Amino acid sequence: MTAENTQDPLVIFTPSGKRGRFPKGTPILTAARQLGVDLDSVCGGRGICSKCQVQPQFGEFPKHGVTVTPDALSEWNKVEQRYKDKRGMKEGRRLGCQATVQGDVVIDVPPESQVHRQVVRKEATARAITMDPATHLYFVEVAEPDMHEPTGDLERLAVALRDQWGIEKVTANLSILSRLQPVLRKGKWQVTVALNKDHRDDAARIVEIWPGLTEDRIYGLAIDLGSTTIAAHLTDLRNGEVKVSSGVMNPQIRFGEDLMSRVSYAMMNPGGAAEMTNAVRNAINGLTEAIATEAGIRPFQILEAVFVCNPVMHHLLLGLDPVELGQAPFALATSESVTLDARDLDLTVMNENARVYVLPCIAGHVGADAAAVALAEEPNKSDDLVLIVDVGTNAEIQLGRKGRVLACSSPTGPAFEGAQISSGQRAAPGAIERIEIDPVTKEPRFRVIGCDLWSDEEGFAQAVAATGITGICGSGIIEAVAEMRMAGILDESGLIGSAEQVGTPRCIPEGRTHSYLIHDASATGGPRIAVTQGDIRAIQLAKSALYAGARLLMDEMGVDRVDRVVLAGAFGAHISTRHAMVLGMIPDCPLDKVTSAGNAAGTGARIALCNIGARAEIERVVREITKVETAIEPRFQEHFVAANAIPHKTDPFPELAKVVTLPNVSFNTGGGEGATGGRRRRRRG
Repeated sequence: MTAENTQDPLVIFTPSGKRGRFPKGTPILTAARQLGVDLDSVCGGRGICSKCQVQPQFGEFPKHGVTVTPDALSEWNKVEQRYKDKRGMKEGRRLGCQATVQGDVVIDVPPESQVHRQVVRKEATARAITMDPATHLYFVEVAEPDMHEPTGDLERLAVALRDQWGIEKVTANLSILSRLQPVLRKGKWQVTVALNKDHRDDAARIVEIWPGLTEDRIYGLAIDLGSTTIAAHLTDLRNGEVKVSSGVMNPQIRFGEDLMSRVSYAMMNPGGAAEMTNAVRNAINGLTEAIATEAGIRPFQILEAVFVCNPVMHHLLLGLDPVELGQAPFALATSESVTLDARDLDLTVMNENARVYVLPCIAGHVGADAAAVALAEEPNKSDDLVLIVDVGTNAEIQLGRKGRVLACSSPTGPAFEGAQISSGQRAAPGAIERIEIDPVTKEPRFRVIGCDLWSDEEGFAQAVAATGITGICGSGIIEAVAEMRMAGILDESGLIGSAEQVGTPRCIPEGRTHSYLIHDASATGGPRIAVTQGDIRAIQLAKSALYAGARLLMDEMGVDRVDRVVLAGAFGAHISTRHAMVLGMIPDCPLDKVTSAGNAAGTGARIALCNIGARAEIERVVREITKVETAIEPRFQEHFVAANAIPHKTDPFPELAKVVTLPNVSFNTGGGEGATGGRRRRRRG
């Protein structure tokens, strides 16, 4: 347990968001263990294994309410120096077993120091795409030099491309030009060139050259750069086949879990924006190297990359200051698509001449990722009224049909990702991802990532012995809250009842509120996983923001109901429509009209990678989408407050009522405030 003295230093771990106060001199590894933070160690804290490496963060952290000074940790010691001398250690890293708490501190636990690595759930979705990429291979025979016709090798290569392939104009940068002559001679005047020409170019650009006829395939990366996760799909540029999909956590989480926290970090810390830019570019380089290794290709075969991202990620990727995005009128440096060389972004692992295309942004808070979703799902071509919800740390919502499409951004926060939840964690083996609660006995059963068995099935304990049961991820907490509501453990206002009111000892007092116990392994040194009243509040805030954004678009469209709902992103692929509707995350709709689009933003990125006509199309479409600004719209707050109830205070949800009967319960705490505060009224009907 952490110390109760509020004067003790505050230790905050990212990306988990877990925090606690500890006496000065407490090792970081000890603090992590007491808080249930996923920090590896196999040597018992003797400074031998180095698996507990952490990255302390210094400066202003407005989101956490702390200022971290350089003396927040103990000084670098002999054990750390010995390890660094023998095996090396990244700059700024400390050993968690050696560094001790001396003041308020923010500690980032890098992926390689986590026992349970994140499961990236943004897999590529199968999609038929018409292949017309910007980059193609051409084999040509080039005329040898002739003293009587003095032309350069590049000029004769251009003539060969014109005569043999009908390509009228080509250019080459200095990197290609410096290798051109030896390659031509090695190939005995036969070469294969990779040419890149997108929808706006008047000349083809040579991006790579091989002697003779190459057997190499060429690839592109479709990258969904999210606030929490960076997902990449290595795609064959000849046939569109996804060779490998992989991802990593966005290291910018250590600067702030949500977008505005990162903007604040840039505002409060000189050089903060550049620091975040370097972090994300390094992560992309690392991901590129890993994905090439997994695919068994050489990184220089990656000749293109397409990025989709929200506006803040867009600016930080490009090295642009995001400060203007943190204040009205939320001005973008540019809303147009951007095309440049990989080297301009310090993306040095892929081919240095690779071309990078970033989709256009719709508006200051609705970015290129929303444009990619629009490209993939085409609401502008829909005959019926479709609501598309792409949920992440920042939800982006589109509502439309032929003739009119509206879009907005809604600040849901990281609760849906498992952050800001007492037992929450990222999606990783051992995390509870599915849960059911018996409405009569109030007993739970659950499934964890990495195991197909339910907790009440034979063999479950043996199946999870390796990973353990470590916490609850985003999909798990969403299902848990919905199941608690359906089982009568939670009332409409979001208040958890007592053991006497609910009829189960799993409802445990916590001050003036209660928590619901899902799993308790504390007797054997394991975690105690419960849903607290604070967790309910975090989910209420997130789902209310989501619903309010959707409802605001419906108001603008002049409708009370939508014909269908499409759930996009990792959320859409892993949360049941029934649980989403019970929570009131989305407006009422027939459940059979609520579908998942998987990683729609990633699909849009792959379409733009494989078809240059799609790039021109989305550049046209985004100009026709109407942005609705939730930050300045007073009705957003009205919808938000009403949506705090589960599923909703004023919307009767008639379609949901056809398939789910919610208990009409109300838990009275003797005048104390519950999750939403004030007195609670019984559900009508």
